[in-house]
Amino acid sequence: MEKHRQEVINHETTKKSYALVKMALLVMFIATAIYLVRFSPARQYLTAQQLGLFLESMGLWAPLMFVLIYVAGVCVFLPGTLLTAMGAALFGPYWGFLYVWLGAMIGASIAFFIGRYLGRDITTSLAGDRLGRYNDAIERNGFATVLYLRLIYFPFTAMNFGMGLTKVRFTDYFWGTALGITVGTFIFTFFVGTVKNIWVRGRWEELLSWQVFFSLSLFIFSFFIPKLLKIVRGKQAVEDA
Repeated sequence: MEKHRQEVINHETTKKSYALVKMALLVMFIATAIYLVRFSPARQYLTAQQLGLFLESMGLWAPLMFVLIYVAGVCVFLPGTLLTAMGAALFGPYWGFLYVWLGAMIGASIAFFIGRYLGRDITTSLAGDRLGRYNDAIERNGFATVLYLRLIYFPFTAMNFGMGLTKVRFTDYFWGTALGITVGTFIFTFFVGTVKNIWVRGRWEELLSWQVFFSLSLFIFSFFIPKLLKIVRGKQAVEDA
């Protein structure tokens, strides 16, 4: 009996040690990614100008390379606004939206699995009762939670890794992200792509066209989406009370 008890203790100790090692790897990965993008000499090649020149030199392979760059950028904390604007400027409002959305979805999925594989064990073991209840609630309402956080523009990359630490099912995370980023991504790429097309053609009178007014209206409206969602959420909470 005592031998079995000791074996259980040793197993739990080994399990916790393994979880700590994986968590340390996650922290090292994030720290290295931030250093690479913010402080290393490589950052001079990660500007919109340099990446744009590189993609323009790729010819027919440019869309694929852009998606790959976006995927990597999501995982190493490159600013999403930079990549999204670059996609819209290079490929236009519609193809730009498609390539940005694909890159964001693939990158978000990879970051989620990195967070889940390296950090989930230690967060589960360290979670207290209150945090455990929140975790259970996220598991039950995963899709709605992810969708809401995406629509209020919760920091994209941080959320990707963070959701991997929770109990949310990947299918809920995937579809919540897929729908949640569609609105903001389309609005931004449509606005940037439309203005870029007018600038390239040099037809400045088109700045007064319906497309520009429509895209500008959508762009401005996007900033009010989080506020509107919070109002709706607050009303629902009052009705449920």
